[in-house]
Amino acid sequence: MRDYEHQRLDVNGIQLSLYSAGPANGRPVWLLHGFPECWYAWHPQIDALAAAGYRVHAPEMRGYGQSSAPREIGAYALLTLCDDILGAMDTLGERTVCVVGHDWGAVVAWHLALRAPERVQALGAFSVPYGGRPKRPATEIIREASAGRFNYILHFQEPGVAEAELDADIERSLRLLLGELDRPLLHDRPAGHGLFDGLPAHPPLPAWCDADTFDAYRQSLARGFHGPLNWYRNFERNREETAPFAGQLVTPPTLFLVGDNDPVARLEAHTLKRMADVVPRLEQHRLPNCGHWLQGEQPQRVNALLLDFLARHYPA
Repeated sequence: MRDYEHQRLDVNGIQLSLYSAGPANGRPVWLLHGFPECWYAWHPQIDALAAAGYRVHAPEMRGYGQSSAPREIGAYALLTLCDDILGAMDTLGERTVCVVGHDWGAVVAWHLALRAPERVQALGAFSVPYGGRPKRPATEIIREASAGRFNYILHFQEPGVAEAELDADIERSLRLLLGELDRPLLHDRPAGHGLFDGLPAHPPLPAWCDADTFDAYRQSLARGFHGPLNWYRNFERNREETAPFAGQLVTPPTLFLVGDNDPVARLEAHTLKRMADVVPRLEQHRLPNCGHWLQGEQPQRVNALLLDFLARHYPA
């Protein structure tokens, strides 16, 4: 595994574990991972951005790795997660930055641009689009749409249920989630089934995930899935707390990337269609033959698109 600078910052009532690379005087770029990822998922981008002269920061998000993992569900509300990053920026003396997020990290990135548009000069969001503040909490909409069928977001809602399944064999859980993501998440079955029912006991690693990368994932989830799952348990709170953003546009220049085989993007097809209405400076690309873990699956393509975008909107 590569040797990056590491520190723990006291921010927003927690300790935030942070890995950094690149020249100390480079323009800062923050890379925010999603579920169930780790900071090291960004290592192809960290290396490319640092080589291009940027100061790159990849935090272990709240609940992951060496960062604090509070027990309370409310400690993982969306704006609290945003304030972790804003607090870290303040601690490092960074007034303006570029923020790039994937999966749940993209959700945080979108809302950082809404919460502090004067500080986010360029934005990258991978896999998860933004179509404006939802009219109702996502869980409410999903319950109506699921009609008694299994839905992984609903499965994650009851504290302890998904933890018992995912924590029983963390290595197997990660192998299944990092492999064919649509099998555990989107395979049609009745409500009440488990996340991994009927799936292999010893799944192989996907081709893009080498031993060092997988070891970083295991370390990131070594304490279990409680903290990461709590991110999913705040949809109602998140909608209430984001009321000030209703009707607000995402104003920074924005790069959106999605794999054409990404099952999460298929779930968000309607949001993808609305995105240009609320993100006026949007540039988007679909990556062919690519799934959900795009920064690992197609790092050269992702790096090329990201560096080109930054050269035009946030030069080193």
